[in-house]
Formats: sequence, C-alpha cells, structure tokens
Amino acid sequence: MAVYTEISDGELTGFLAQYDLGPVLSFKGIAEGVENSNYLLRTESGVYILTIYEKRVLREDLPFFLGLMDHLAVHGFPCATPVRGRDGESLRDVAGKPAAIVSFLDGISLRRPAPEHCGLLGETMARLHLATADFKMRRANGLALAGWRPLFESCETRADEIETGLESGIAAELDYLERAWPQGLPEGVIHADLFPDNVFFLGQRLSGVIDFYFACNDFLAYDLAVSLNAWCFESDGAFNITKAGQLFRAYGKVRPLDAAELAALPVLARGAALRFLLTRLHDWLHQVEGAFVRPKDPLEYWRKLRFHQGVAGAGAYGIA
Repeated sequence: MAVYTEISDGELTGFLAQYDLGPVLSFKGIAEGVENSNYLLRTESGVYILTIYEKRVLREDLPFFLGLMDHLAVHGFPCATPVRGRDGESLRDVAGKPAAIVSFLDGISLRRPAPEHCGLLGETMARLHLATADFKMRRANGLALAGWRPLFESCETRADEIETGLESGIAAELDYLERAWPQGLPEGVIHADLFPDNVFFLGQRLSGVIDFYFACNDFLAYDLAVSLNAWCFESDGAFNITKAGQLFRAYGKVRPLDAAELAALPVLARGAALRFLLTRLHDWLHQVEGAFVRPKDPLEYWRKLRFHQGVAGAGAYGIA
C-alpha cells in the first residue's frame, strides 16, 4: 500500500459521483506497502479504502479478487468488501487506471505477533480455505514455481550487488525446487500474502484480513508456508518454534493436514522463502521512482531460506 498515482480534486469528484457515499470529509494517501496506490477515504456515510491497481495486478484478474471478497463476506469471513456504485459495479477507472472502493476494517496490524496471534491466524486461514471450497472463479498463481526462474533471470546479473554468492545460491535453489516440488497436494483458493500487515487485531480477536490481490488457486499448504515465513521468525532472524506450533495446531483443528502435506512442508517453506526473496530482489534492483516507501530487504528471506534448507521434516516446525 503506497501511493504511485496521485488523484486530482477533479478526478476524485468525478469518480465519487458514481457512488452514493455522500460528501467527502477527508482523503489522504496511505504510505505503506509496495504494490498498489491506496487512499483512506472518509465521507458522511463512513470510512473506506480507495485502491488504484498498479504494477503486478492485471485488470483481467480484478473480477476474481473482488468476487472473492464478496464471496468471503457472504460466508461470514472477516474481510473488506467491495463497494458498488450506482450502476451495481465495484470495478471502474480513475486517473486512467483500474480502481475500486472497499469497506474499512477496524483493528491494527502487529509488528511483533505473539504465539496466540499465530494461533488465531492459523484458525482464520483454515476458515478461508474451507469457505472458498465452493467459489467458482479460478486464478492461476502467477508467482508459483514456473514464474520464479523468469523473475530471477530479470535480475540475476545484479544479484551479487546485494550479497556476494547470492546469484549462485538462488540458481542452485531453483534447480533443487524444480526437481523436488510436490505434486497432487490438496488445492483451493489461497490468500498467498498473509503477512502481519495484512491481518488486523482488536485486543485478542482477529478482526480482519485485507489485501487479497495475490489470491489464487494453489496448494492449500503453500498458504501455511508463506505465513510460516512471515510470522514465525523474530527480528534477529531466529526461528520461533512456539509460534509455528501454534499456527499449525490451530489450523489443523479446523482443517487437518494430510500426511502428504506434512511431508511437503519443508519444500513448500523453501519455495515460499524463495518467492519473496525473488520479488524483493527484483523490487530492490528496480525501484519505482516516486514511491513513498523503500523496498524491503531481500536478504531477510535469503536467511530464512537458509534455515529451511537445514530442516529435515515437519517436526522442526513444532508439529508433533
């Protein structure tokens, strides 16, 4: 959530004229994240988020994302929901780019989630996976295994500018994952980006999940692998097995993992670490001029990948 596209007063007025939201009380950019332009919008009818879709988000994917949020809301899942205009549509354009307004969720994202928060995340993730079992739309994961090598090739000659040996290390890991990637695991709709900044809490209650713009169809256990990387390492890089155990136990109480999923977790965790290493590496080397935020450190995920390379089985993640 950064601001790459500025909206003039006239553009905002014309855009909001298509809705029944009442007069604008305030409108300001949200200087967080790296993918889309986001604004906090307050009108007489409430508080909303206006998102302008940038970079990796393709227009043809937007009906999937917005439809998914609508579907989850109907199933009682705590997520933002798209706001429809007078014409009944939630997707439209502003400043020459696709855009949508979604409801605002109360809560805060946690910089240092505790084990109990990881448990709440696991339970909520399992609920998401079950709630989308009857969602009819499909979207392939554009950042799955097949996309990692082209992404690496876009920046491999400069990888050692970040750290000596990074290019050869990533190349070797890609070779391994292309041989070892599992097949036939349970699939469904996954969030694919359940980082702490995309999950809100109010006290000890998980109040909402946001940012579904990487959601796709993939292995359900891969969603767990993404969050294992994002939630279960401390700021000094140490792996927190207590947090991981809470994440997996809470998930399993709602949707038990089968034996094949458990066996595949170390490889899935390596893949998830490599995926975010590569996108961070790309963004670090191809920075967007005018963005409010600095791209995130790719070496954080290089260190996580190195940890997973030493894992022999799911037991290392606190799974009995």
